[in-house]
Amino acid sequence: MSKRQTYSKQFKLDVIQQSYRRDNIRELADELGIDPGLIYAWRSKYKTQSQQPFPGKGIPSQSPEEKELAELKKELADVRMERDILKKAMGIFTKKNG
Repeated sequence: MSKRQTYSKQFKLDVIQQSYRRDNIRELADELGIDPGLIYAWRSKYKTQSQQPFPGKGIPSQSPEEKELAELKKELADVRMERDILKKAMGIFTKKNG
C-alpha cells in the first residue's frame, strides 16, 4: 500500500495559478504527475477560502496571540481543576477531623 502524497501550500498555489493560465487542466495534471481532480478540488477550495485556503495538516494556522490565548485558556482550565480537587480534599479532611 503506497503512502498518501502530501503537497505544500506553495505547490498548490502554483498549480492553481498555472491552471488558470492554461486551457487543459488534464494536460497540466499529467505534466505534474497528479490527478486532475486534485487541481479542481484545490481551485474550489481556493475560491471558497481565499483568506487561508490551505492551512496545512488539518490544523488551522494561528497568530502568536491566538496561540498564547489558547495556552492561557488551557492553563486556566488546569488551575481551576486543581482548585476544585483541593476544595473537595479539604472538605473530606475537615469532616474526618472535626
